[in-house]
Amino acid sequence: MKIKAVKPFVLHVPVTGSQIADSTHTITHWGVVGARIDTEDGLSGYGFTGTHSHLPSDQLITRCIETCHAPLLVGEDASDVQRLWLKLARNPALQWIGRAGITTLSQAAIDIALWDLKAKAEGVPLWKLLGGQVRDKVRAYNTDIGWLSIADDLLVQGARRAVDQGFTGIKIKVGSTVERDLRRLEAVRRAIGPDVTLAIDGNGKWDLATCLRFCRGAEPFDVYWFEEPLWYDDVKGHAELARATRIPTALGEQLYTQDAFSEFFSQKAIHWVQPDVTRMGGLTEVWRVCETAHSFRLPVAPHAGDMSQVHVHLSYAHPACQVLEYIPWIKDCFTDPADVVDGYFSLPQLPGAGTTPTEAAWKQFQKPVG
Repeated sequence: MKIKAVKPFVLHVPVTGSQIADSTHTITHWGVVGARIDTEDGLSGYGFTGTHSHLPSDQLITRCIETCHAPLLVGEDASDVQRLWLKLARNPALQWIGRAGITTLSQAAIDIALWDLKAKAEGVPLWKLLGGQVRDKVRAYNTDIGWLSIADDLLVQGARRAVDQGFTGIKIKVGSTVERDLRRLEAVRRAIGPDVTLAIDGNGKWDLATCLRFCRGAEPFDVYWFEEPLWYDDVKGHAELARATRIPTALGEQLYTQDAFSEFFSQKAIHWVQPDVTRMGGLTEVWRVCETAHSFRLPVAPHAGDMSQVHVHLSYAHPACQVLEYIPWIKDCFTDPADVVDGYFSLPQLPGAGTTPTEAAWKQFQKPVG
């Protein structure tokens, strides 16, 4: 499978409703910034990263794909995924300009496209290429009903509706004020009852003192995990919080490397591991994180199943993965969408990673790459 061309692309897809917000971001569209890899024998693989759909930042990634990574790939054997990952990640010139951020997001799109190609060449869904199915079902938890921008009464209605649709897990955003967030947490728990898992996500907004105060009030509501309670790189703070509260800590979507996760593992600062293939340089690095988490007997909840597509395959194939997030903004843009039926992600059936955009998505959402 000799690589003939690597071409970037951008799709901007509307979020649910007209706008959503968490403690740190307000957005109207999600950016699908990706790479299409064509081989000389006619196959095409697709991979992408995710952004808040700002054309200047999107185009920084597409330019990195086109000018930094593509020249290193043309002429190579696309099936050598591990070797090509190292060629890009350990390239001396690229290490000078960044071992995280734009270069890693660019590499994520490429690595996913290579795995998509590899599975298509074998004629199997990616989960089968990764070793086969290790569980019968992948449980979904619904985050899309829980944004901070949703009014209290509508939050409760959305949580009830999600449970009626078959979801056995809910996640709501926190990070406004301790008082408001505790009030919303109590209302949702009362609405969904004791048998539905209820997680919270702070998106890195609060300091340790605020988190400690919040957790004292939140413990009676049986919180499944507290995701990104503190600034993403604050290993010491997360370790102190983990020792001070019965609520498990979760994080990972803002970490770019296996090394970053290793610090959280070694300091016992994390209970739920949440890597993202669209940010960590692709599936190749995330698989390593999952293996390490498994060696520590820590459960993995990959970040946003339907916003990467690949996480559904990963969750069916890796024994550490326990549950997967549902935010359905972009899933219908792909030929094998990450569908949820009765609260569980469907097992993908088509060859590849599920990352091939539909013709309708190209026509409706495509934006300039530069």
